[in-house]
Amino acid sequence: MVAHIGEGPVFLTKKLGGLVLLILGFLLTALGFSGGYTGVATLGIVLLVAGAILLVLKIVRRNQGAGF
Repeated sequence: MVAHIGEGPVFLTKKLGGLVLLILGFLLTALGFSGGYTGVATLGIVLLVAGAILLVLKIVRRNQGAGF
């Protein structure tokens, strides 16, 4: 699962890391809101945002050469 780009192999770590952060963020946010734990819900939201940022950066980098 190695993709070759101009500067060498890329092992999809941003994509996998983003997906893992999104899943953990959803779980922690749901746990925090259902249990009344403000700190856990806040951590979940932070993980959701971090995962979304990683995925957006991955998509933007991939589309830079497409001429958009």
